[in-house]
Amino acid sequence: MPSPSVRRLTMAAISNSLSLKHSFSLSRAPPSSSSIKFKFRRCYAAFANENREYVIVGGGNAAGYAARTFVEHGMADGRLCIVTKEPYAPYERPALTKAYLFPPDKKPARLPGFHTCVGSGGERQTPGWYKENGIEMLYEDPVKDIDIEKHTLTTSSGKLLKYGSLVIATGCTASRFPEKIGGNLPGVHYIRDVGDADALILSLEKAKKVVVVGGGYIGMEVAAAAVGWKLDTTIIFPEDHLLQRLFTPSLARRYEELYQKNGVKILKGASIKNLEAGSNGHVAAVKLGDGSLVEADTVIIGIGAKPAVTPFERVGLNTEVGGIQVDGQFRTSTPGIFAVGDVAAFPLKIYNRISRVEHVDHARRSAQHCVKALLSAQTHTYDYLPYFYSRIFEYEGSPRKVWWQFFGDNVGETVEIGNFDPKISTFWIESGKLKGVLLESGSPEEFQLLPKLARSQPLIDKAKLQNATSVEEALEIARESLQGEAAV
Repeated sequence: MPSPSVRRLTMAAISNSLSLKHSFSLSRAPPSSSSIKFKFRRCYAAFANENREYVIVGGGNAAGYAARTFVEHGMADGRLCIVTKEPYAPYERPALTKAYLFPPDKKPARLPGFHTCVGSGGERQTPGWYKENGIEMLYEDPVKDIDIEKHTLTTSSGKLLKYGSLVIATGCTASRFPEKIGGNLPGVHYIRDVGDADALILSLEKAKKVVVVGGGYIGMEVAAAAVGWKLDTTIIFPEDHLLQRLFTPSLARRYEELYQKNGVKILKGASIKNLEAGSNGHVAAVKLGDGSLVEADTVIIGIGAKPAVTPFERVGLNTEVGGIQVDGQFRTSTPGIFAVGDVAAFPLKIYNRISRVEHVDHARRSAQHCVKALLSAQTHTYDYLPYFYSRIFEYEGSPRKVWWQFFGDNVGETVEIGNFDPKISTFWIESGKLKGVLLESGSPEEFQLLPKLARSQPLIDKAKLQNATSVEEALEIARESLQGEAAV
């Protein structure tokens, strides 16, 4: 543990260059009940004034994993404050468009069941966990202003916080339809937090006709959940096929057929002119660009998200990928300020480009890497391998549960193997190297192979891969290519 002299450092003296680079033990004995009482006394005394040694702004997944890393390094108790606009402790947000939307008879997920960090097999960090570890939580009080020179934050309630080191973990906000075309009508929903999901569930309980706008992750997962409620469901999107930023046309067709078998209508290549209200002011229909109407009493908009950078624009934004620009340690250009998760524009080392990744895996890993760099002698650059997944139709009684994973970069030519019965796999090959791989309905061992392939990018025989008669055979060819690279 650091000496009392370290604890008495003034907040303004702490910066990225100093970062309190002491070596702290990663293993701590569970506190006794008496030590917990001591923690509360010390926490309240430490926070009697406006000074905070460490502040995390944002209450999502990244904030929860950052908090755990502070605890592991012995630097949370009486030193850490989390400022969030939500009324809940950090939770695993992917649940909101998956199990949280299941009908009541199909065992829907609810808090505290999916508080961070259960999504990665860690301890469930309920509100009590934060109290026990001496972490100050400011709920429903988002930051509205920052003074970089004075190292101060002002919250919506007017609270003034002076920080030593600041971690921005504000994530994203849902992209919305403009109010003038009906984006705020009753019955129109967006999903980013528990409150949004609760409001949608109330609508689904009374709904008959549901329209999901958007053919990406949110659209696909919400439409699958609506099927569980046995509702008349339509997906509308402007692209040529589902999940166009990742799926190939051939792969997308397989999933589109699966949705259609479950009764979902798909309108692709369609533009939306506006959302129309009924006589009661509630949404009643979606008007398409060609003038046709699709009846709906519930509309869910899933057209993407925008990084929540307000009020941190002065910290330094990236105009190409959005978000706050950081280096491989998640340091911004302003000393003492870091950014992690969805909001961070970071160097994607493996592909030598600046990226912003909206995914729970990156939120977890970036938060942990950032805090370790801040608190210890860790200096290596964040080396992230892009990873995406989805789980749909997983509720009880579903004729087929779907789970796919993708690792790597979807560039180059593609080879598709399998008949989606249930397995299918797509390989992306560029300049003879395997750059990315997607697998549907794989075994645990097969899924574990994917990141190894994507990170190593082995040379692979495309013709041999194309002649594979099964997903298992194709993966074995890829595994042999990986072993061949190791031998060389």
